[in-house]
Formats: sequence, C-alpha cells, structure tokens
Amino acid sequence: MSRYDVVREYPYPIAEVWHVLTDPARVAQWTTTGRGGRPEGFAPVVGTEFRFVGKPAMGWAGIVYCEIQEADAPRRLRYTWKGDAGAGEVTEVTYLLEEIPGGTRFTWQHTGFTGVGGFAMSKLLGSVRRRMLTEGLPPVLAAHHAAQPS
Repeated sequence: MSRYDVVREYPYPIAEVWHVLTDPARVAQWTTTGRGGRPEGFAPVVGTEFRFVGKPAMGWAGIVYCEIQEADAPRRLRYTWKGDAGAGEVTEVTYLLEEIPGGTRFTWQHTGFTGVGGFAMSKLLGSVRRRMLTEGLPPVLAAHHAAQPS
C-alpha cells in the first residue's frame, strides 16, 4: 500500500492554522495553488459529505468525493477521498497539527493507495500537496494572521 506525507512548520498559533485549514473560504484560497479543487459543502464535522471541484483532465471529471470521518479541533481532521463517483478506490487524508516552539507543525497524510496505479497517483498527489503547502498555504496564513486583532 502506498502513501505520502507532507510535513511543514508555520510560525502561527495552532488555532490560526486550524482555522485556515478548515474554513471553506480559506481552503479555496490555498488548495487551488497546486491545481487542487475548491471545496463544496465542506465543514469539519463528522459525517459531512463534501466535494473538491477542480479542473477536469483526461480520464477524470475534476471532482473528488469526500466524507469527514474524524474532527478533533484543532489537532486532527480525517476524511475519505474518492476520485470518481461510481468507481475507484477510497483513500484517506489526515491533517495532524502539533504545537511547536514558535508555531505549528502540520502533517498531511494520504494513505490507502493500492497497486501500480495507486503508487503513481500517490506520487502525483504528493507533488501537488507539497506545492499547496509550500506556496499556497503560507500567504493565506499570513493574511489571516495579519487580520487578527492584536
């Protein structure tokens, strides 16, 4: 079984990082940086079914179907990830947030890929996530932090 993990550290309090990761308006700002999708129907509440809607590509309609499995603010969020409505494997994404000196460590885990196709998909998605979390998330976090009352 294949998986990928992306770990990044941000110089912001855990509550602010959690907010930017789970506020639908903010999610749409950082996910699209890596050509990811905007969330529709997203709420960090167990049982919530939502979709990420992105740009369609050959062999893919551009929609990922998800369901929140676990939400423990501000430390953990876990949801299913299915790339096609009627077929395809279901994988899982987990957000882990840890307070560290000077900020927050965020770990994005995506697990459950099987076979050669799953291995290739994990490599592709891992590359997209690294871009989102390196280029997309930091400016959104900075803007959110700057808007907080002193």
